[in-house]
Amino acid sequence: MAVNNSLQSRSGGKPKFSVAIQTPMYQKLVNDTLGDPDRARRFVAAISSAVAVNPSLQECDAGTVLTAALLGESLNLSPSPQLGQYYMVPYKDKKRGTVAQFQLGYKGYIQLAMRTGEYRYINAGKVYEGELKSEDKLTGAVDISGERVSDKIIGYFAYIETLNGFSKTYYWSREKLTEHVKKYSKAFQKGSAIWRDNFDEMAIKTVLRNLLSHYGIMSIEMSSALSDEAAPGKIPGEPADDPEIIVDSDSPDELEESPADLQ
Repeated sequence: MAVNNSLQSRSGGKPKFSVAIQTPMYQKLVNDTLGDPDRARRFVAAISSAVAVNPSLQECDAGTVLTAALLGESLNLSPSPQLGQYYMVPYKDKKRGTVAQFQLGYKGYIQLAMRTGEYRYINAGKVYEGELKSEDKLTGAVDISGERVSDKIIGYFAYIETLNGFSKTYYWSREKLTEHVKKYSKAFQKGSAIWRDNFDEMAIKTVLRNLLSHYGIMSIEMSSALSDEAAPGKIPGEPADDPEIIVDSDSPDELEESPADLQ
């Protein structure tokens, strides 16, 4: 995002976000970026609340918190951890100390996809033991209408159906998902907390993103969001360069599975 260099070059030291966001420089930057005083006030209130409930985020460089938050705002997504649309993930950088990085949540992917107006249904979630009845390798059809017999999670699914009638389902077993991230995710390989403490959410997001990127209808906004997350040598959606990631306990590690109108 264009504001990134400006924020990081001006932030200098490491003022607390609650203090920095009230300074004339930051207030002017937010107002100039958003262009609407009312929107700016709502943004500051929302982001201040999100930071206030996350002790690890409070330790981050204020400029990086604002950069991540403005990226989320540019996508019209909420910073509320309860909504799970995007997160500001704190991590330690060897040169800059503790910084925050934007990370799109799987509910954020769903929101962006639904805004295209091209989808009739979109959903993603966990598959429990007993629910998987069949999987057709030829058509890709998956039947997960079986009766759940335990709390054991055996895999993850993502489903889309567009208005023109096209539909596609991805089902990845827990073993397939694990092999995938072992191969492509440096964060997983190093045992970072983003996977250790939020495995199910990250797994759902990985399957959904793969489905959307291969078969989904992508708007410019959605393509931009995916690009903003991506970096060479990592799975999109993980912090770049896999530094030491700090995930606060308030970040949800189990999100409810609900239809496409989830907020």
